[in-house]
This record gives sequence, structure tokens and C-alpha cells, in this order.
Amino acid sequence: MNNVQVFDAGLKGRGLRTTKILQPGEVVFAEPSFAAVVFDRLSQQVCHNCFRRQVNLHRCAQCKFAHYCDRTCQTACWDEHKQECAAIRNIGKAPNENVRLVARVLWRVQKDTGIVSDSQLISVDLLKDHVADMPTDDLNELKSNMQKFLDYCPNTKHRTDYISHIFGMIDCNGFTLSDQRGLQAVGVALFPNLCLVNHDCWPNCTVILNHGNQSTLNSTFHSKKRIELRALGKIAENEELTVSYVDFLNVSGDRKLALKHQYHFDCTCKSCSEHSKDDLMMAAKETDGKKPSGELVKEVQMFSLECLAKIEAARTAGNFNEVVKLCQECLERQEPVLADTHLYQLRVLSVASEVLSYLRRFSEAAKYANRMVEGYAKLYHPNNAQLGMAIMRAGVTNWHAGLIETAHGLICKAYAILMVTHGATHPITRDLEAIRTQTEMELRMFKQNEDVYHSMREAALQTKPMGKMTEALRGEDNVKALTHKQ
Repeated sequence: MNNVQVFDAGLKGRGLRTTKILQPGEVVFAEPSFAAVVFDRLSQQVCHNCFRRQVNLHRCAQCKFAHYCDRTCQTACWDEHKQECAAIRNIGKAPNENVRLVARVLWRVQKDTGIVSDSQLISVDLLKDHVADMPTDDLNELKSNMQKFLDYCPNTKHRTDYISHIFGMIDCNGFTLSDQRGLQAVGVALFPNLCLVNHDCWPNCTVILNHGNQSTLNSTFHSKKRIELRALGKIAENEELTVSYVDFLNVSGDRKLALKHQYHFDCTCKSCSEHSKDDLMMAAKETDGKKPSGELVKEVQMFSLECLAKIEAARTAGNFNEVVKLCQECLERQEPVLADTHLYQLRVLSVASEVLSYLRRFSEAAKYANRMVEGYAKLYHPNNAQLGMAIMRAGVTNWHAGLIETAHGLICKAYAILMVTHGATHPITRDLEAIRTQTEMELRMFKQNEDVYHSMREAALQTKPMGKMTEALRGEDNVKALTHKQ
């Protein structure tokens, strides 16, 4: 933690600032989780130690709830799992993820106190809980979880007000964990140092999960999963470090409402105060210096919202052909009226490209994906992780469609962004580097002889479909970025 120091950030409370100049992509600090749990719905699909999605996981023979890659991962996790294992056996089932995470935090506090290492800047006792600010529904849920916790841990020595504090603290400080490819949210964890980093809608840092190295046969030599705070650009000495708690791709008013609801503060960042890019996000299309009437824009926006609700319902039901039909109908109404940066049009383009890719209609998907990333590039920070992931998906879609020139260009752009946001050793960056090498080779072949290239490509697809990075194109459970728990 030599790169940072705690300081008084005024109305924002505590904050972190730099102690030296930082360069783009530099790791400001890394931090292992204080406690972490897998989401309930994925408890049998994700290793409870390394949080990787795996097939044929090994189940804990005692509680029959926890699952692991192998005996090595199970041994590495036993110190965290043993009290949980006994508690699950005692009540006959595992409680929800919030209760399990609170229990793990309290067991860790009881064992190691609220500070577990010299590099931890703040005790979990001192993190804010905002229980007093919770609306009635959230308070009722907290009370229900409190009772579930007391059933789960009937012999706890902690006072009920302290347990309530931990529930509240996790509610506004819990951090979503992704799988090894960064594509699906699989769990939630507490990182005390990260909790000190304040929000800004246009931040100077991003957070990525590094799963560590679990390849050694001896669990003693495993490196722990940890978050890495990375600089998005050059950061001056003594400058405050910030991350975004919400996706920037919403107008400032909607972001402020989301932040107020989840984190109980009024955002006063420059982007919200100046309503930066709100005009682009809700812009009408200009043709030959003329724009459609305000009444027509409003009508198309209302139609878009209704259509997006139908699209989501059809996607949830798994009716993907209906999703495509609805997207195409919506885009026909939007294109003459809404600008290419309008949020509603970008949302439809995103769904259309993902679902068409899932249906393996790559040529159609590529057209929508390309339009989507053009709009994203005008709105997002140039080193935004979500932008990098979107460009990566567009590049892979074009690759599958056989559009090698466009594909290679997009993949190179995505690689440049992900080198900053994820680093060279992250699994998704390594996979992207392999694709970049492959598309570069194919592009040289294409430029030498287009006919030969397409013939070889078709022959290769018939014997072995292009499967690498197919996960990046799935329309299910994609996660745009690691964020605080929603």
C-alpha cells in the first residue's frame, strides 16, 4: 500500500490519494478478500475457493453444499469453510449468500480481529453501514436476515447491533466477483481497502479481479484471489483515487438515483454536476442540419421503452427469435429519429448483437455490434473496461462472420484497452492476445489471396468450428464490469 494514503475527503468522508505519480495500467494496489462467498444460484457450478466456473466439481462430503475444483482447492479453503460446514450441517441447509458472507466476516473478525494484516488500512468495524438510511423494505429484509443468521449461528458472541452493522456494511460495500473470464458474476466479497476508494462517474481507476494461481498441487503455494486497482490514465501525486460504482451509460439523473438508493449519497462529481454527455445519450438524429420534432422524439422514446420491456421478457423466456424480431422492429422506428449515441438505441443494438451471435447469425450480429461500439466510443472513457469488453465482443463477432479486416482492427483496439484495465496476465487478456495473433496471421493470408483465405476458412470451420472466446458472445449472464454489489 505504499502508493496510497488515507485522507479526509470532506463531505465524502475518508478517501485514498496517491503518494506518487502513477502511469496508465499501473497497479495502484492489490488486496485479497477479507471474506467471500459464491452466489446461491451458482453454488454447484463455481469453485468456492478460487471462484472459477468448472464442470464436475468435487462436493464437500460433510455439508454437501460447498463445491471445489479438486482436493487441492478444498484443502486451501478448509480454514474458511470449516465453521461454515459445521453450521450448515447443524441446520440442514445453507442460508442465503448475505447471511453466509456476514458469518464468514464475523468468524474472521473473531479469529483475526478486524485488521488481518499490516497492509489493511481500516478495520471492518469502522466501515460505514448506512443502516439508519435504509428504506423500510431494506430494513425488513435486514431483520429477516438477522433472524436467519441467529438460526445459522445460535452460539454467536456478537451483539445484535454489531451483526446489524456488518449486514449494513456489506450491503453498501460488498463487491461483485466475476468468473475467470470476467464474463459472469459468481459471488460477492469484502475488500476493506477498496471500500476507502470513493466514487466518481468518470473515475481515474478501475477494479479487476485477479483469481491468482491455483495450478500447484500443494495448496500452500496457491496465490490468493485478489482485486487490483488499476490506473486508467496518468494520475498525479496527491490526487484522489476514484472508481465508478455504477455504469456510466445512464444519464446523470438516473445515475444519481441509483447511487442514492444503493449507497446513500448524493453524487456531486463533475460529470453529474455538469450533466456531461447527457445530451448525447438522449440526442435526436440530425440529417442535413435538421432534427425531428420534439414530439416525434418523445413518441419514439416511449415506443423504445415499451419495446425494451418486451425484448427483456422474450429473452428471459428464451424466445430468441422473437427477441431478434422485436429488436429489428424497434431499430426501424429508432434509426430515422434517434442519434447513434442514444441510450435506447444502444441497448437494442447490444441485445440484438448478443442474441444473433448466440444464434450463430454472425454476419447480422456484426453489423449491430459495429454500430454499438461506435456509439459506445463517443460516450465511455477511452480506457473503460466495459468499452474494451464490448469492442472485444464486436471483434470476435466479426471474426466469426469472416470479416477479418474489421475483426483484427477491433481486436487490436480491445487489446490496447484491456492491457490497461486488466493487465497482461489476466486470462481474458491472454485469450485476446492469442486471438490477435491468429487474426493477424489470417489477415496476411487474406491480403495475399482472398479466395484462398475464404476456402481455407470454410474448410477449417467444417472440421473444427471456431470455438475460442465463444463465451464472450453468449447472450446469457454477461457482466459489463466488476462493480460494487447491486
